[in-house]
Amino acid sequence: MSGELNGKRVAVLATDGVEQVELERPWQALVDAGAQPQLVGLEPGSITMYQHIDKGDTKPVDVVVSQADPGAFDALVLPGGVINGDFVRADADAVAFAKAFFDAGKPVAAICHAPWVLAEADVVRGRRMTSWPSLQTDLRNAGADWVDEEVVVDGNLTTSRNPDDLDTFSATLVQQFASA
Repeated sequence: MSGELNGKRVAVLATDGVEQVELERPWQALVDAGAQPQLVGLEPGSITMYQHIDKGDTKPVDVVVSQADPGAFDALVLPGGVINGDFVRADADAVAFAKAFFDAGKPVAAICHAPWVLAEADVVRGRRMTSWPSLQTDLRNAGADWVDEEVVVDGNLTTSRNPDDLDTFSATLVQQFASA
């Protein structure tokens, strides 16, 4: 994977409650491929990551979403976590930020509970995708064709179910971002 994403800037949109492994593993895959990931948060400072329901490490926010320019990034990663997914989808600036990547045809990767943000952005209609199983009704109601598969690629959108799928998810998002 080394060098596939040299010079690419990737936004990683997350807030408190993000599933730590779902942020760190794709982040490391991006770095290993030569990308420059930046943490886009809802507020300045740092976010507290979670390991399931327990607090994990903190990570500094590089840019606040209300001040972030989607045009400055080549791709978007949306890591999961129940708290993260719910807080991000409730933030109008975050939803607009995510939607802007679809409007521009840029690649987006989302795992676990992160597709809630995409449903809120009204960008899942007619798309084949996966997520944490409890989101399937929400995504179907938003017009998606939900399937229970490790990783699903539909055009510029890559989705995955859970931390068990991270190896394939991370490799696939690097491949998709490289070919965009």
